[in-house]
Amino acid sequence: MTKQRSRRDVLGALGVAGLGGLAGCVGTDGGSGAKSATDSTGSGSSSTGEASASSDSSGTVQLFHAGSLTAAFDDLEDGFTERYDAAVSQESAGSVRSTKKITQPPHRAADVLAVADFRLLRDDLLPDYGDWYAIFSTNAMTLAYTDDSAYADEITPDNWWDVLTRDDVSVAHSDPAVDPNGYRSLMSMDLGAIPFRGDALYDDATARSLKDNAHVPASDEVALLSQLHSGKIDYAWEYQSTSATHDVNTLDLQHAVDLSKATSAYADHYAKATVNAGGTTYTGAPIAYGITVPNTAEHPDWGAKWIAYALGDGADVVARDGFSALDTAVVPASSSDAVPDAVMAEAKAKSSLGPLSL
Repeated sequence: MTKQRSRRDVLGALGVAGLGGLAGCVGTDGGSGAKSATDSTGSGSSSTGEASASSDSSGTVQLFHAGSLTAAFDDLEDGFTERYDAAVSQESAGSVRSTKKITQPPHRAADVLAVADFRLLRDDLLPDYGDWYAIFSTNAMTLAYTDDSAYADEITPDNWWDVLTRDDVSVAHSDPAVDPNGYRSLMSMDLGAIPFRGDALYDDATARSLKDNAHVPASDEVALLSQLHSGKIDYAWEYQSTSATHDVNTLDLQHAVDLSKATSAYADHYAKATVNAGGTTYTGAPIAYGITVPNTAEHPDWGAKWIAYALGDGADVVARDGFSALDTAVVPASSSDAVPDAVMAEAKAKSSLGPLSL
C-alpha cells in the first residue's frame, strides 16, 4: 500500500520507479487567452522549442487533456510560462470525451491533445484530425482509499476483491463511455478471473460481483476524489499516479490486472478483457499516454513548443507527479515526417513500442 505524499514534497525529488512496462523499453536507441500577433515560433525559437525573451515571442496554447494529467500539466504550465511568454488555457476531461471534442462537430480547436490511451489518437484522431502523435508515459491501475474507508485497516493485495464485494462497501469508477480509466477499471475486474501463469485470482462469480458492486458517480477519475474524501465512497478505481498528487492511499495490484506491464505475455493476457461502452469496443492493453497537435489547432507552433517542453525538460515534472515517463518519447515511424522539428528533437521514431503497434 502507498500513502500519498504532499505535492510539494513530491516535487522536491524524483520519486517514482519504472512500472516495469513501457518506461524501460525506450532508451538511447533509437480556447481562452488573448491571441498573440505572432503565433509561430518565429526567429526567436530554435529547433528544440527554445524561445528568446524578446517581446515578439509571446503566444497562446489551448490544451485538452486527460483528467489524470491535471496535476502534471499544472506543474508543466508553471515551468513553461516561466520560460516562455505564453498564455496557457487548460481543459480537462475524460480522454474519450476530449478526443470527441475535436473529431465530432463542432470540431473544437485545441493546440495540444493529451490522452490516457494513445489508441484514441491512433484510431480516432488520425488521419482526419491529426497527422502524428507521441507516446510519452505509462501508468498502472490501482485502488484509492482513505484512512476512513471501510476496512481500510484490513484490505491487502491478497484480499482486495473480497473487500470490494462486501455489501457495506461503496466502490466507484469513472464512466467507461468517456474515460479510459472507466473501461480499464472494468477490464481489471475481469482480468482477475482469467488465469495468468497459474490460477486466477478469483472466479467468474467474484468478477461479476465486483462489477455489480461498483457504480459510476462521475465522468472521470479525478472527479471521484472529492467523493472519496467526503466519505460518499470507500474505494475508487484510479491510476497509480494519484498517490503522488492527492491525499489518498493506494493499493498496489497484481500486474495481471493493473495493465502496467508491456511485455508480449502480459499484452496477450490484457487483450482477453474487452469492454463495450458508448458504442465502441475497447480491448485491454498496457497503459500508454499519447499527445499530439491536432489539425484544428489555431496555434500549432505553440502546441509543438508545449509538447517539446513536456517531453524534454518537463519529463522530470511528469515523473515526479507519479507517472512513469519513457526514457525517450516515441513517435510512429510511418508519420515521423509530419512531426514538428521541436518535438522530433525529443523523440525517437519506431514502428512499435514493446508489444504495442503504433
